[in-house]
Amino acid sequence: MPLIRPIRCPAAPLAARPPQVPRPAGLACSITVPGEPHSAAIVRNTVRSALHAHGLAPHADLAQLAVTELVATAAKLTPGEDLYASVRYRAGALRIVLWDQHPRHRDPDAVSVCEERRRRSLWLLDAMAEEHGGDWGTEEAQPPHRGTKSWALLPCEGFAVRRTRSRLSR
Repeated sequence: MPLIRPIRCPAAPLAARPPQVPRPAGLACSITVPGEPHSAAIVRNTVRSALHAHGLAPHADLAQLAVTELVATAAKLTPGEDLYASVRYRAGALRIVLWDQHPRHRDPDAVSVCEERRRRSLWLLDAMAEEHGGDWGTEEAQPPHRGTKSWALLPCEGFAVRRTRSRLSR
């Protein structure tokens, strides 16, 4: 029987690097799911796993609530269309972003009705962000994305985030 030797990439370092423990600063998790009700559970479980792996487990409940609300609302407003969710940890806060494919309305009345519908659907996210010193909002997605960008900013270091963007009008 011939001797089998592992083949290494010539560009790879010869010394094996010990495995690195994920740190909060390295958290960058994204997922694309269909705009269906069951997608909220998929994204919620993905976020929980990512936070646990990066030492942010104490913040998993709030992050799961935020992402569930964002996905559920987007799935109602753009059923069947892809949703893209992202969670990152930067500057002591979790940044959760969801892009949906909801088209921008041309009629100003339709814009107002649609924004109001989205705002009412996100009442629980609004209350949670207010209670825990976070922030949230929605805006038209910028290219290369299309549709609507919804986001939540949740502090992790015991301080409230500075509200930098306005929420939908109340």
